[in-house]
Amino acid sequence: MRKFWLDCVIATAFVFLAMWGIFGLTQLRIFNAFDSIGTALSDLELTDYVFSSLRETPDVEENVVVVNIGYLTRREIAEQIQVISKYKPKVIGIDSFFDCWTGLRDTVNCPPLRDQFGNLLLANAIEEAGNVILVSSVQQRDTTLDAFTFDSLRRSDDMYLSAAYRDGYANLETDAAYQDDAKTCRKFNPRIKVNDKFHYAFAVELARAFDSVRTEKFLQRDVYSEVINYRGNVFDIHGMTNYPQMFYTLDIDQVKNEEFVSEMIKDKIVIMGFLGERMDVMSWEDKFYTPLNKKLAGKANPDMFGVVVHANIISMILREDYVEQMANWQEILMAVVLCLLNVALFSLINTKLPLYYDGITKLLQLIQLLLYSALMVFIFDWAAFKLSITLTLAAVALVGDIYEVYMSVIKNMFFKIKSSFSLTRRGNDVLIPETPEKP
Repeated sequence: MRKFWLDCVIATAFVFLAMWGIFGLTQLRIFNAFDSIGTALSDLELTDYVFSSLRETPDVEENVVVVNIGYLTRREIAEQIQVISKYKPKVIGIDSFFDCWTGLRDTVNCPPLRDQFGNLLLANAIEEAGNVILVSSVQQRDTTLDAFTFDSLRRSDDMYLSAAYRDGYANLETDAAYQDDAKTCRKFNPRIKVNDKFHYAFAVELARAFDSVRTEKFLQRDVYSEVINYRGNVFDIHGMTNYPQMFYTLDIDQVKNEEFVSEMIKDKIVIMGFLGERMDVMSWEDKFYTPLNKKLAGKANPDMFGVVVHANIISMILREDYVEQMANWQEILMAVVLCLLNVALFSLINTKLPLYYDGITKLLQLIQLLLYSALMVFIFDWAAFKLSITLTLAAVALVGDIYEVYMSVIKNMFFKIKSSFSLTRRGNDVLIPETPEKP
């Protein structure tokens, strides 16, 4: 029995060694041109099905109002702030930068500088409101830094920053290489250290200004990368998501003409951001793919504006409705244990039923892949707990074939080498004849 389990442990180690080699080969991306299906499914996660199809329709989030700023000038945004401030919101967040992003401060490279009076109006509106939170962006000037290290911040100009209550970075965790690239957003970072100082996400700062107790409770989780527990979208006139309207929204003209009741804004969180030139005009700018997208794989069009992603994060914090995740060590341990049990089972099948080995093991692998996948989906739906089973699925999918390679090639090769080494040593032994004793 001891020899049996030692053999299983070595075979399991070989399975993971082979997986590591296969992963290294796929990272070369030499087969991407021939893998259109893999490319289409590359942004798919099984838990997306829970968001898009299984969950019941959520209640409207009454504490958050999203206001469209479209392509308004700074002068016009100042007018919006003045109108909104009259109705006493608890906090106002503006998901837009007021700076010269090129670094060149002249009217040619930075057109907003032409309207100096409009700039002063905006700074004054922010200061008078007294509760405005602006956005920033964590960045890397040093290109040699790793993906988790940041050394600088992009912020609005000092005249706006000094007038604001505070700011928070608007970076969201995506797989995009640059801002205008296709972006799938499932997670965000609540806080990030920049030059040895912690900075907090835009949504976290807004939630803290509204309810500091619940926000501090959320931060005490101390999770670097939080899964966003999406609840819904703004009014989706084009039907890009399965969820109905989750957040109250105001378009540009509705704010300008004050076409809303005061209770809609009083003591609420108001987030001002881009929702298109008008909300009834299709726009792909600053838009993300999310798990709410109707098309789970091979998505054609993004479904949610960045400002609405922030609204979903705020709602998650205020409702204390988080998604729990497996730790990395738990994922690895689960994969190793299940792989070891599979190796032991397949070894017994190979010994007891060698003629039926291929059929039985392939059937067991298929059943396990379906079972673990379904289990991941239903646990996420029932308990908002995200199982990380990628490593487990890979191990189960490969264990049968790699176990055969180990038994028929690696193990036999080892014994052949061992036997050859033993024969060589035996042949090199010198036989010394006994010398008779002298009388």
